[in-house]
Amino acid sequence: MSEDAYRFRDWYIPQRMMGAIDRYVNQGIQPGHFLTAVISNDLKEALSRADEENLDNLSAYVSYFYNKAPSACWGSEEKMKAWLESFKMGEERKRKEQRQ
Repeated sequence: MSEDAYRFRDWYIPQRMMGAIDRYVNQGIQPGHFLTAVISNDLKEALSRADEENLDNLSAYVSYFYNKAPSACWGSEEKMKAWLESFKMGEERKRKEQRQ
């Protein structure tokens, strides 16, 4: 078992995955295929994209997003797209403000 960053019962999210989760939640940076599937609530795709460690610990990801992440950022493909878009909109506003 690797060092865990989040634990739910007997499952955990490996530390190596937390950076991508944090960048997605706090900066609106698109994660890789596995996390995209988890965040979009696409179980079939998450199972096909997971490595062995993440496959064994999929329940921890669901728990993390349910208990720790903003509900607006996960649960469907539409919610994920809207979350990512909200950061793009914020960046566009910042660039406009800097030009003025």
